[in-house]
Amino acid sequence: MKKILTMALLAFMLISPIHSFADAAEGDMIVTLGENLTDQQKSSMLEEMNAPKDVQIITVSNQEEHQYLGKYVSSSLIGTKAISSSAITIAAQGSGISVKTKNITWVTNEMYVNALITAGVKDANIYITAPVPVSGTAALTGIIKAYEISADKTIPEDVKQAANQEMVTTAKLGDAIGDKNAAALIAKIKDEIAKNKPNNDQELRAIIENAAKELGITLTEAQIQSLMDLFNKLKNLNINWNQVSDQLHKAQDQVTKFLSSDQGQSFLEKLKQFFISLIDAIKSLFSK
Repeated sequence: MKKILTMALLAFMLISPIHSFADAAEGDMIVTLGENLTDQQKSSMLEEMNAPKDVQIITVSNQEEHQYLGKYVSSSLIGTKAISSSAITIAAQGSGISVKTKNITWVTNEMYVNALITAGVKDANIYITAPVPVSGTAALTGIIKAYEISADKTIPEDVKQAANQEMVTTAKLGDAIGDKNAAALIAKIKDEIAKNKPNNDQELRAIIENAAKELGITLTEAQIQSLMDLFNKLKNLNINWNQVSDQLHKAQDQVTKFLSSDQGQSFLEKLKQFFISLIDAIKSLFSK
């Protein structure tokens, strides 16, 4: 586990009255703020998010962090203060989920996307931030709560718990096999389950092992068992697997479109030039 889990976003107590988002439109935003932020930090977070003056704000407590993470990580690692914040903005119907982060050190954007898809979140642009570096683990529940309010929809408690478990399991697996590999593996297993739900542990193990093999990932027996525990829980919940598959594909399409765009091509060119410069620098060291 990297760094103390100090974050928040488990949103239930509001610092302003709840108004209904049943008729929410594309572009509407709702914000979650950690209750232990100073007034100055709260103002800074809202400014960073470009939040409108009348934005709906949800306050997140450290107690709520422990409620949703206590089963999956040590209480000492969750910390005693809620400081993370997020903004969720309704996106165009059918656009999928996008996540951007700042000062989040452990949970990656892809891990958030995967877990939010499990929870049933769709068509939303999400920004997660904190005034200082935090692992980001506690962010998920607040985002889900904000989505419930914005979409006027209740997500079952067991699905929320499973999404939190998935995020922590993926982050821990990422420590061993790499963040990108872990997120890709989880997404691929989900996609395979959506296509053909396993009937028993043998079929589930086969899906996990085949997915890992296709991605060139080697798993230990303990890692396989951890994934089996997670997906046995997921497949027994009332999850819309067709929606899961659809949102996964939309998330993949967003990456493809970005890489094909002028902005994406510019990013790739800068990345290419960075490596060229790095190689030239290394060569110069050995040519002296």
